[in-house]
Amino acid sequence: MCGIVGYIGKRDVAPLLLEGLQRLEYRGYDSAGIAVTSPKASGLKTVKAKGRVRDLEAKVPARFKGTTGIAHTRWATHGAPSDVNAHPHLDAEGKVAVVHNGIIDNASDLRRKLEADGVEFLSETDTEVLVHLIARSQAEKLEDKVRETLRLIEGTYGIAVLHADFPDRIVVARNGSPVVLGIGEKEMFVASDIAALVAHTRQIVTLDDGEMATLKADDFRTYTTEGTRTTAEPTTVEWEAASYDMGGHDTYMHKEIHEQADAVDRVLRGRIDDRFSTVHLGGLNLDAREARRIRRVKILGCGTSYHAGMIGAQMIEELARIPADAEPASEFRYRNAVVDPDTLYIAVSQSGETYDVLAAVQELKRKGARVLGIVNVVGSAIAREADGGIYVHAGPEVCVVSTKCFTNTTVAFALLALHLGRTRDLSVRDGKRIIEGLRKLPAQIAEIMEQEAEIEKLAQQYADARSMLFIGRVRGYPVAREASLKLKEVSYIHAEAYPASELKHGPLALIEPALPTVAIVPDDDLLEKNRAAMEEIKARSGKILAVAHQDQEKADQTIVVPKNEDELDPILMGIPLQLLAYHTALALGRDIDKPRNLAKSVTVE
Repeated sequence: MCGIVGYIGKRDVAPLLLEGLQRLEYRGYDSAGIAVTSPKASGLKTVKAKGRVRDLEAKVPARFKGTTGIAHTRWATHGAPSDVNAHPHLDAEGKVAVVHNGIIDNASDLRRKLEADGVEFLSETDTEVLVHLIARSQAEKLEDKVRETLRLIEGTYGIAVLHADFPDRIVVARNGSPVVLGIGEKEMFVASDIAALVAHTRQIVTLDDGEMATLKADDFRTYTTEGTRTTAEPTTVEWEAASYDMGGHDTYMHKEIHEQADAVDRVLRGRIDDRFSTVHLGGLNLDAREARRIRRVKILGCGTSYHAGMIGAQMIEELARIPADAEPASEFRYRNAVVDPDTLYIAVSQSGETYDVLAAVQELKRKGARVLGIVNVVGSAIAREADGGIYVHAGPEVCVVSTKCFTNTTVAFALLALHLGRTRDLSVRDGKRIIEGLRKLPAQIAEIMEQEAEIEKLAQQYADARSMLFIGRVRGYPVAREASLKLKEVSYIHAEAYPASELKHGPLALIEPALPTVAIVPDDDLLEKNRAAMEEIKARSGKILAVAHQDQEKADQTIVVPKNEDELDPILMGIPLQLLAYHTALALGRDIDKPRNLAKSVTVE
């Protein structure tokens, strides 16, 4: 979840590293640090600071020269945010510097052994054990020092190592936490995310778990932690540096909400097959006979991806008539689930690096399951581990709170559901109906955006609420779950989502004028049931904001959303609630792109 960036070449390294950290700050932002050296230097120079990257930049002296360096922006796991706990960490002699993303599970045991040998620790972090182990290694080469250390480590890591005795190289390694190399002209980059690289190169190499690399200014080589050489061919990333700019918006969240019409157009482009009323999804690596043998679908994701999976499961059941359900990957990993050969497993992750999802994929593959990935980042770990999948083509999403990637993921599920349905019993007529609905989505999203001023006024009315309840039935319930999460994440208002059908089984005890309810009320066969739920709330003096396809008499206010096909309505109904969460947070003065305690890519357990 932390951000790592490194450079080796001929340019002045500090400005490059600070720029890279700014682009990676959404991965962690409680402290930051930088270490630099050069072939002519006598050692390492380091600056660290609690707070944001701007706080680090203010501390970097004017004469802080070097041509090789590593830097880090932190999301704390071990030790509170402080100058001391910030990375890079150094050994006692100041010769070795390490930046690390991940968690060393056996750090406490290693720390006790090192302290018994006289090593004095300065920080509370698990990372510092790496530094001392590397520094104490008797191996002659830096690569071997790092390799010896990694043999002692249990846990996850993406690391970059500098050593004053080897100023011509950076050694990096990966196990469960992303490491990406950038190939330049007589210069090399490394980062935990391509966001830090695309301003300088679009040629990248993504390390696999158990893989290391040595970077020199004019070359790189990759190898396993056992020392066996590996072949790594650079690939060209499709995103450009301009994709990471705010584009005239005040925040990335606002920009990304407004990019959704174009993003949905991208995920649909080239995939619709009008001739057979279906879609082309060649990346699934799943032929029609294999698709017909599927007896169940299990979808795994975390947070927003889990909620997208809930919507996807309903679409698959409705359109393909295959039993489907979604489950948090973090729970699935630990409950010793029965892995059925007739079940298709789908792993969902925006980054493609979410640790809980990746670990679930690896366990499923070990047990012989077929796994598809639905991810946004091409070449990410889940994309490489899965048997096939769908890229959602949302483009870079910088705000910690996911919006456009959630929407594109739900559209990707609609495509998959249509594909599976048409290989089974979904009629040509229904296939055409869903395709027509999919094609309407971009214009309907743009129509919702035109209501932003009205939604902003509503947000100002609800900003003083201490808690909010979100309700929906069947198709509306996952929308309520995601909308509740959005409000919590970005505004810090407590919010809870509940099936509207369950109100009378307990939650009605909470209803009072001070607890607003947001009701998801699609114009479908459950419309009257949803209206009855609102009657129950109004009878107890509850305040209601409805999201519906027509004005709701029982609601105090209604956000009217364009009607699509019943199966596709959930894709649209959550979008105005993204705007509600955004403007509520804005009214409260929250740090919208970087909510407290959160980071974008959850690459630790």
